[in-house]
Amino acid sequence: MFCQPLGAAAQGAQVAFGNTAQDSSLPVEVTADNLDVNQQDGTAVFTGNVLIGQGEMRLSAPRVLVVYKNDQSGIEELQATGGVTLVSGEDAAEASRADYNVDTGLIEMEGDVLLVQGINALSGDKMFVDTRAGTARVTGRVKTILQPEDGNE
Repeated sequence: MFCQPLGAAAQGAQVAFGNTAQDSSLPVEVTADNLDVNQQDGTAVFTGNVLIGQGEMRLSAPRVLVVYKNDQSGIEELQATGGVTLVSGEDAAEASRADYNVDTGLIEMEGDVLLVQGINALSGDKMFVDTRAGTARVTGRVKTILQPEDGNE
């Protein structure tokens, strides 16, 4: 499941993320305990048990800032802070914060990143997720424990 694990510590690690590529043109659904909208700067802040869903992807955090496009035609970016969990398929990642550019489908997670894929785990300082390609790259003091294959199967 992990590509090039021996080079992981020096250069970062490229891994698959999620079962399939994510369609970033799908609607974004947000639920939260509170919402504050600022019409002047085109932002909205969701707080309290924030859950964002788009297709098969789920992101949860205590606080999410939504930045709308200048023409108000849609969401430009989501900035999640306070401890973020991102789930796609059977893969899950945690970090201190995450920034999601809805147009490009790119998510940058940073701060004590932990990626869990089945029994395998990978940690680092930052993780860049390309939701359209279904891949992720972990950088900055990347660490993983490689599980030996079970010979009983």
